[in-house]
Amino acid sequence: MINLKETLSNYRRVLQVTKKPEKDEYFLTMRICAIGIAIIGVMGFIFYFMSVLLGL
Repeated sequence: MINLKETLSNYRRVLQVTKKPEKDEYFLTMRICAIGIAIIGVMGFIFYFMSVLLGL
């Protein structure tokens, strides 16, 4: 029971400290995530294309 109280207290403290991101910060995060997803997709396509070319 003590761990539950302490955990809930920590959650409450974190929620009080956090703030909603501003528009610029939100779009920067979106852009970085999109670039990362695109890089992973291109790498996957390259590996797939090479495996098809080599007949693996």
